[in-house]
Amino acid sequence: MQATRLVDFHCHLDLYPNHAELVGECDRDEIFTLAVTTTPLAWEVNQRLAAKTKYVRAALGLHPQLVKDRADELTNWRQLLANARYVGEVGLDAGPQFYRSFDLQKDVFKTILTDCAHSGGKILTVHSVRAVKVVLDMIEAYLPRSRGAVVLHWFTGTRAEAERAVKLGCYFSINLKMLQSDRHRLMVQALPSERLLTETDGPFVEIDGRRAQPQDILTTVNELARARALHSTELAEIVLHNLNTLTAN
Repeated sequence: MQATRLVDFHCHLDLYPNHAELVGECDRDEIFTLAVTTTPLAWEVNQRLAAKTKYVRAALGLHPQLVKDRADELTNWRQLLANARYVGEVGLDAGPQFYRSFDLQKDVFKTILTDCAHSGGKILTVHSVRAVKVVLDMIEAYLPRSRGAVVLHWFTGTRAEAERAVKLGCYFSINLKMLQSDRHRLMVQALPSERLLTETDGPFVEIDGRRAQPQDILTTVNELARARALHSTELAEIVLHNLNTLTAN
């Protein structure tokens, strides 16, 4: 592993059978890892493990794909927010499987953004499948830049939507799967260097036929560096600087 510390800003550590072991490995390998969650209850477990580490942090989530059946857990989410610096996975999903709950998703996301704005200082990792415009509209309406920061996870919007997101102050966490699509690779190449982060989104991304883990983030760094005509070490240093800037505010 190269000397520059690496960043996995979106990984579902609790979805691996060796959850606690993986948390320990991230800390041992000095990989700055954001353990995103899909429910408030999952955050509490992740938070207990992350609290013992230097390099792992837990994000308080309520995944849009689960909102149809678990919107009532928003109450618990709101109660826990005061103890969470990081929020995610949250957002909107207008894919065919989840479109029927889209109005309910918007209600939940509005509450999340509004509560984060009220609390201030939160960093959100946001899902936006087939819903980029609405997600950006809601961020603009309910979460001023002075009250929180947004990282768009696995962003698949257009170049124009990416430019709008940049103007709103958003960052982008890039995974290997994104870079394997010609259209998305071109979009990623056009993003400002100062807004780039890296992610595995494990276990939902595979590398060499197996579920990606935070230790695989170097593969993403190498591919992103190639896409932007940079040396891997230079790209890793940019991402680490961006993380430090994001978390310093």
